[in-house]
Amino acid sequence: MTTVRRESLAEKAAELILVRIQDGEWEVGGKLPGETTLAPQLGVGRSTAREAIRLLAGRGVLATRQGAGVFVIATADAAEAWNASLRYADIVGVIEARTAIEVEAAALAAERRTSAELAALRQALEMRAARRADIDEHVATDMAFHRGIVAAAHSPILLELFDSFAPRSRQSMTDMLHLRGHHGDDDDQGVHEHICAAISSRDADAAAGLTRAHLHALKGLLS
Repeated sequence: MTTVRRESLAEKAAELILVRIQDGEWEVGGKLPGETTLAPQLGVGRSTAREAIRLLAGRGVLATRQGAGVFVIATADAAEAWNASLRYADIVGVIEARTAIEVEAAALAAERRTSAELAALRQALEMRAARRADIDEHVATDMAFHRGIVAAAHSPILLELFDSFAPRSRQSMTDMLHLRGHHGDDDDQGVHEHICAAISSRDADAAAGLTRAHLHALKGLLS
């Protein structure tokens, strides 16, 4: 028999509490009913209600005061803002990791790339330019371009790091573009063309510097 995870029940109960807060049943500063009253209202057991309260406390919505009860300290909107802050922090971490991998890869690619790899980079760059309208396609073609640079570095460890990190990087970049509300402008495409040109001319310093500046600028957009 398939059982329902207690965690999923607690999450659903937490959402029910949030809805009631949003509807004004409990205002900021207001006290929630005790577990024996709240649990039946939510259609769950006391332990699940307790877990739902713990989840919302972790999100900054509720606070438990010893001997006094559970109080509302923020609205659902505040919780959503907290989640957005966590997403920004995760994206910044991803950009920092990309910088560690891709700056060195760009320099090595400028020194080691073959004619075939340069042709593949230019093709990826053209594909990136052609598919800028849709966020998912834009991220996919951008990832393909940057992976081409790492592959051209002829460093198996850097490529392994890039590939193992790719799913998280892809999701974080997609989240960032959704949060920004726009993507794929001509200036952004131009930066990537300059990186490709530096690799083409075997200018390792320029390739590394342009890559670092590009990723630093992305990070700056989130500050």
